[in-house]
Amino acid sequence: MHDLAPALATGDRRALARAITLIESTRPDHRAAAVALLAALPRREALRIGLSGTPGVGKSTFIEAFGLMLVGQGLRVAVLAVDPSSARSGGSILGDKTRMEHLSREPRAFIRPSPSRAELGGVARRTRETVRLCEAAGFDVVLVETVGVGQSETLVADMTDLFVLLLAPAGGDELQGVKRGIMEMADLILVNKADGELLATARRTVSDYAGALRLLRRRPQDPKGFPKAMPVSATEGTGLAEAWGEMQALTDWRREHGHFDAHRAEQARRWFEAEVRAGLLARLATGPARAAMARLGAAVEAGEADPVAAAAEMLGQMADLSE
Repeated sequence: MHDLAPALATGDRRALARAITLIESTRPDHRAAAVALLAALPRREALRIGLSGTPGVGKSTFIEAFGLMLVGQGLRVAVLAVDPSSARSGGSILGDKTRMEHLSREPRAFIRPSPSRAELGGVARRTRETVRLCEAAGFDVVLVETVGVGQSETLVADMTDLFVLLLAPAGGDELQGVKRGIMEMADLILVNKADGELLATARRTVSDYAGALRLLRRRPQDPKGFPKAMPVSATEGTGLAEAWGEMQALTDWRREHGHFDAHRAEQARRWFEAEVRAGLLARLATGPARAAMARLGAAVEAGEADPVAAAAEMLGQMADLSE
């Protein structure tokens, strides 16, 4: 770890990959080293952008085109792509590097696919820490791609500065298909595939979403006109510069009016609370608590104990064990 922190601070991508592997490890000694590593890192700030979208909308294609544009402007871009894990085997395909062939070759870009490992919220267990590592390595923009669109994917908004929702034209009644929760969290809705025969349809879709956004309650962290919907084409590259301009304008406004720092502070508090909850749950799988959980779980399964009463007894035992 003593060699890893200085190398990471210089922007070494190999050191960054090793650090993420350490962060994602569940071994107790690795967790202790990961905590020490995070404490030793320099404080740097990148623009964190969360990205979610419906299946088949072209998230990987968009991220590659968008990332290449940012790299062309001299920025360093990190992509954290979360792939769903199998509920049966626990494995993941982790194919984002293959899909982003051109971006993965760029020396100013870094792509890291991670398994969700059954974590809810569309992100992996250690995505927050991974973002922190990328910032310490000197990346200017960190893109966090969730596993897919849904009500639970709003968790990515708790660890990013901007939340972008990517949708496709001609997708049926998407105003019903996309949940209100994720619509309320989005800062920018981008309708992809706005090219060729789908251009007119994409423009109509943008108009539909723009109208829907106007019906939502205005948020205090938004200037006039936000959130907004825009057409883009990842394959042709149209609309990407305009979308980036809107992201920068929104970020600058939030910084100027104090919303940016306030949001980051709130995120840090939620990170702390999430770590405490995860630590408490981990205690249930070790030591005396594990035996008590197994005993009470078996009693509930056999119908000998009420689930609510058994849970209350378990919590009481946890309190006794901590004294």
